[in-house]
Amino acid sequence: MKDLRLIMGMPIIVEVADPAVSQFDVDDIFDYFDYVDHKFSTYKDDSEVSLLNAGKLSPEEYSDDLRLVLTLAAVTKQETNGFFDIYHQGKCDPSGIVKGWSIFNAAKLLEQKGFKNFYVDAGGDIQANGLNPDGVPWRVGIRHPFQQSAVVKVLAISNLGVATSGTYLRGQHIYNPREPDEPLTDIVSLTVIGPDVYEADRMATAAFAMGRAGLKFIAGLTGLEGYQIDKGGQATMTEGFEKFCV
Repeated sequence: MKDLRLIMGMPIIVEVADPAVSQFDVDDIFDYFDYVDHKFSTYKDDSEVSLLNAGKLSPEEYSDDLRLVLTLAAVTKQETNGFFDIYHQGKCDPSGIVKGWSIFNAAKLLEQKGFKNFYVDAGGDIQANGLNPDGVPWRVGIRHPFQQSAVVKVLAISNLGVATSGTYLRGQHIYNPREPDEPLTDIVSLTVIGPDVYEADRMATAAFAMGRAGLKFIAGLTGLEGYQIDKGGQATMTEGFEKFCV
């Protein structure tokens, strides 16, 4: 069973290859993404993040999930030497960590339902477990940053996460906290494969903010592989990335 809906301002795909899946099971996953959107959106005036940014929410009033996300963001900032930072111009935007975190949680919900073969894709960041309906690892395409109808690589993954950070779709929405007013132009796309989508997503965001140093950062992390494309179209990958390519 496969379904697609627009939530959190992006297409979300849930596909479950296990035969016992029902529409009710898939609806539960989309309901969870709706919950995340209403809590963490920076575009909804009544979201918890918007209330926080408006000064209408004290720390004592934070929900458990908001408190957890803020903690995870602080830990990620420390682990990336400050290159991951959810605060910009005095406002909190946790989307850089919420996206991967919510996909990871959605996958856990499917696991709790007893499913082993599924794929959750939110805006191109993916958790793929088990095998696809054809009985082989899930196929994930990396979009060509200069020809958006084309792919530059196809990956075969199982029980792993994939996340891509870039400026080719959404423009300059990622920034270097050390030089927040300088646009990131050297790298246009950086894809990370990790043990799960949460790890892949947060580290892809931080590495992209590092510019050309980002791929070396990914190469130094255990269990992560990376593939980056620069503004001239030159692609570079970490040593173990090629083994995932079809």
